[in-house]
Amino acid sequence: MLSASKLADRLACDAEAVCRHYLSAGLRAGNYWIVGDVANNKGRSLYVHLTGPRAGRWTDAATGQYGDLLDLLRETCGLVDFRDVADEARQFLSLVQPEPAPSRGGDPHDYPPIDRPAVERARRLLRMTQPLAGTLADSYLRQRAILRASAHPALRFHPSCYYRDLLTGRTTSYPALIAAVTDPSGAITGVHRTFLEASGLDPNGVGKARVDTPRRALGRLLGNAVRFRFPAGGFVPVLTAGEGLESMLSLSHVMPGMPVVSALTASHLASFRLPAGCARLYIAADADAAGRHGIEGLSRRAQSLGILPLVLAPELGDFNEDLRRLGPDRLTVHLRAQLAPEDIQSFLPT
Repeated sequence: MLSASKLADRLACDAEAVCRHYLSAGLRAGNYWIVGDVANNKGRSLYVHLTGPRAGRWTDAATGQYGDLLDLLRETCGLVDFRDVADEARQFLSLVQPEPAPSRGGDPHDYPPIDRPAVERARRLLRMTQPLAGTLADSYLRQRAILRASAHPALRFHPSCYYRDLLTGRTTSYPALIAAVTDPSGAITGVHRTFLEASGLDPNGVGKARVDTPRRALGRLLGNAVRFRFPAGGFVPVLTAGEGLESMLSLSHVMPGMPVVSALTASHLASFRLPAGCARLYIAADADAAGRHGIEGLSRRAQSLGILPLVLAPELGDFNEDLRRLGPDRLTVHLRAQLAPEDIQSFLPT
């Protein structure tokens, strides 16, 4: 019988064979297997280490997902219970002896951190940042009608953040908006980076860097999030949660008293750990299939905890588009029709 770590090690020894089987839309590029995502779509966002001490470790630079090959099997096969993941791994490795589920359970939140060094690198990067106010990142957000972003301690600026092209291996650096990812206790578990550069259209304009993946995450994101307006004690009776950083900042802009979290991706939204004392949860919708998956997953988890989930829907594609194109007054009116009556007075200014 093999433990979870031994199964992961065995899979890592045949990392390329695993990739060719489960991620057949990808291709080998040097020491990496490159593919679009865990759904086996074509692209270059997800990369798997094939050799060396990190063989079997993978990261999706677009979504922030990462893990070992057991996690990859779980995602590609749509499995939930660890027992099923282990059975799939044994089948691939032609192992016949069953193994009982680990006593720690099948919830991925109970697993030990997959990549502790990544968390330390994220914390080190955050220590190298500077306050947001007056920086290029502040200008970037202001151009998106988010005018009070510098009031959020979770947002920082790095003037020259390291960027590595996953296919060529070439490295360069860009200024970057840095968002701190924290766990329920407030401990830093990761960072999200938005690489920036002058837009080229407006002499004062700032846009995302013209690279394949201008947004990247580092560290342990599962269950955690970027938090805005959270009370020091972490007791949060009412909360708004959603995916994208700018979309959630837009909601915080018009609901300045509302605790808000950005889980960054749909899969991480579905796995977000709800804070103590939460009785009512607003989930910000994104108009795509992945967004619906995140909403459904988090709604089920909230209901299982006795928390009432309510969905906030934008008029356009997302709440930042609503803020930019329709303006804060119309966004406020639109949200007023969707909030519970007791929350309107508390969180929506007149």
